[in-house]
This record gives sequence, structure tokens and C-alpha cells, in this order.
Amino acid sequence: QVPLVESGGGMVQAGGSLRLSCAASGRTFSSSAMGWFRQAPGKEREFVASISRYGGYTYYADSVKGRFTISRDHAMDTVDLQMNSLKSEDRAVYYCAGEGENYSGGYSLHDYDYWGKGTKVTAAS
Repeated sequence: QVPLVESGGGMVQAGGSLRLSCAASGRTFSSSAMGWFRQAPGKEREFVASISRYGGYTYYADSVKGRFTISRDHAMDTVDLQMNSLKSEDRAVYYCAGEGENYSGGYSLHDYDYWGKGTKVTAAS
């Protein structure tokens, strides 16, 4: 069973907005740091944003800072990524990730042990 399920992807015009959501499935992540990563065609998976266990701290890649906002709802056990002012370079499959045993900082793929299957964002040029 996939522990995290992403939704909300789709096609959006440049300059538009999209909200991705990640829901826990089969286990709870309400006490875990969470992250969003993305992978564009032909490129490696890269860090987008992360949020601390209780939501007090958020971190962003420079490329999305000021445009994207990560948030979480502990009651619903969900993590959202609000994406504004989308650019063509934001086209990618976006993955939600849950804190792993070796979590350290949250910027690396290796910080996370739990992943969803991803949701695709296509930004129309």
C-alpha cells in the first residue's frame, strides 16, 4: 500500500495557480516532517519544500521561494503545496514524502522513507 497519495495536479497557464494535496494512507504522518519534491523529464528529483513535524518551520528551494507555500493539517493528516505564479520550468511530477529514520534537514531524498506515486503538473507556455 502506498503510504502517501498526492492529488491536485493538472495543466495550468503560466502565471496561474495550483494547489497540490498529500494525504496519508494506511499510517499517520501527523508527527512526521514532510516534504515535496519534483522531477522534470530527464532530470533528477529535486527538493521543493518541507515542513517541520508540528508545522512551525517551513523551507523552500530558491527556485520556488515566494511563489509556493507548504502547509499541513494535523487533524486531516494532509500536507498541501500552494503554487502561485507558475512558470514553464515548474512542469514536473510532484511527489510527497514522509520523514525517514535518517532525517536530517529535510532537503535530501535520503531524509525521507515514505513516498507517494506523484501527481503531474503541466504548465502551459
